[in-house]
Amino acid sequence: MKNENPQAKSLYELYLHLGLSVDLIQPSEGFAILNLKDINFKLPYQSPSFRPDYFSFLFVKNGQGKYTIDEHSFGVQQHSIYFTNPSNYRTFSWEKIEEIYLITFDETFLKQYINKDIFSGFPFLLTETISPKIVSDEFYSEVEHVYLNIHNEYTNQSTDKYRIVGHLLAVMLYKIKAYFWKDYNPIYEGNRSSQIVKSFKRLLEKHYRDLIMGKIETVFRVQDYASAQNLHPNYLSNIIKTKTGKTVTTWIADKSISEAKSLLQNSSMSIKEITYRLGFSETAHFSNFFKKHTKISPAQYRKEHSI
Repeated sequence: MKNENPQAKSLYELYLHLGLSVDLIQPSEGFAILNLKDINFKLPYQSPSFRPDYFSFLFVKNGQGKYTIDEHSFGVQQHSIYFTNPSNYRTFSWEKIEEIYLITFDETFLKQYINKDIFSGFPFLLTETISPKIVSDEFYSEVEHVYLNIHNEYTNQSTDKYRIVGHLLAVMLYKIKAYFWKDYNPIYEGNRSSQIVKSFKRLLEKHYRDLIMGKIETVFRVQDYASAQNLHPNYLSNIIKTKTGKTVTTWIADKSISEAKSLLQNSSMSIKEITYRLGFSETAHFSNFFKKHTKISPAQYRKEHSI
């Protein structure tokens, strides 16, 4: 193993790092779905600690195991649904796997195939730690129908399959939101540190939405995010790093890349216009920044990913 605590950009990258089979995972588009039984884990299985850079849903019809996120451990049982989002260190272990479907997706996929303003419609995506929810037989049957359809589309070779998957994933999110989080507002969940993190995430999302819409022109710095919560920049930085594992600067950089990918894929804006919308003074600076984080130029990314 290359290092003890890998940062996983995708499920494909994580499984590759862990020496697990990636035959059923397509390493593109930032989306994956599979039945863990098909991975042929050697049970009992215990993962090393890792930090994912993607969202995930686990649907346990028949299986048993445990997830640990930071200091929180959760047993996973039949008819439970478990949601996690990026950043926190975690481990997982499996004792029994019969039918356990795992769905993973990143922010770019959500914004390309569901909604550019995804976190306003589904605020629970911003939460930090959610324990597995055991659901009724009736509700599990409802979501099972949806995730099996998603899996069917994912394994097809249709040119429009990710659009279809996006629509079905939206149905899933709406159903889960109605069942678990009808009146959920993540800003009021958890202790003071958790609230600071959630306030930061919400402001980051709003700020970039305003940038993209042309309402503002200047990208916020650490100082600006700290001032918005009446905090010292060092204090905000320490809280964000401790709670999420990423610095404020990294969050800002990751957000810039995510928005740049979305604009390159889904808009007719020129690269020059995207440069200025994201607060860069010159196209060369934006191109160098984008290439540093993605290994390819904005023009090449647009060519490979435009719908």
